[in-house]
Amino acid sequence: MAAVETVRGPIDTTALGRVLMHEHVFVLGAEFRQNYPDFPDHWDEQARIDDAIQKLRDLKSRGIDTIVDPTVIGLGRYIPRIQQVNEQVDINIVAATGIYSYNEVPFQFHYTGPGLLFDVAEPMVDLFVKDIREGIAETGVKAALLKCAIDEPGLTHGVERIMRAVGQAHVETGVPITVHTNAHTQSGLAVQKVLAEEAVDLRKVVIGHSGDSADLDYLRTLADAGSYLGMDRFGLDILLPLDARLNTVVELAKQGYAEKMVLAHDAACYFDWFPAEAVATAVPNWNYNHISDDVLPALRERGVSEDQITTMLVDNPRSYFEVTK
Repeated sequence: MAAVETVRGPIDTTALGRVLMHEHVFVLGAEFRQNYPDFPDHWDEQARIDDAIQKLRDLKSRGIDTIVDPTVIGLGRYIPRIQQVNEQVDINIVAATGIYSYNEVPFQFHYTGPGLLFDVAEPMVDLFVKDIREGIAETGVKAALLKCAIDEPGLTHGVERIMRAVGQAHVETGVPITVHTNAHTQSGLAVQKVLAEEAVDLRKVVIGHSGDSADLDYLRTLADAGSYLGMDRFGLDILLPLDARLNTVVELAKQGYAEKMVLAHDAACYFDWFPAEAVATAVPNWNYNHISDDVLPALRERGVSEDQITTMLVDNPRSYFEVTK
């Protein structure tokens, strides 16, 4: 039996059930909340918590048992708020550690690290490992996965440094990795190269946002190298229309790649990156329930079997979290 850490404590991986592998509860900028509480929308802490509880209850009612929340430093991770939400809803929330940046490391690491003004071993690795082994910020909640990002700027010095620290923490702890990527620049290939150089088991890596691409050659290359494809932005039709997302999953499933795909929306109860009204207008399907209500029925209609759906929602997440170290 294998265990995975959640916000409510460790559970057996068989208890994960049906999993959405990339959802946020909140994405927030603490400095903005403190200094501009009405931008882009008014922030009412209790009202947002109550809204999150209701949205997660609605998701649970659709048969989803677990969400993986890769909200890390740079996205506003604050575990006490997530604990408060999770106390009121019977769903597993899996927390992450890591750093989210498209360019530079946070200033807390700018002068401290190998070869820098304060020349010490990479401090990010120790912080990530502490989150995994001891827990996050005295909350008792342990991170169950690592997260980093690479986007349109590519493999900048800061992005590479964070990615290598994530890889080293994976090698030390065995916990899996998810990486935000830009599918249009095919940055998943750079991710696999860097992580392989750090001796990461690519079978324990999700190449996030792969579903933004309909390039089957690119996606098969990533999967053939061992990684999972994050078909995890359903509802963001502004980036790739639903029909193209569906057709990509269907075709890959036909070709035997269901065992290399995981599903999600990359949605949140609230992002402070965008005005809530603008999001509702521009991407009305970008919410936790789109897969349950619309995507799974459409996949079935297009020939994806129940076994393949179970593989993507249940079996692949369970295997991903079965740490062998």
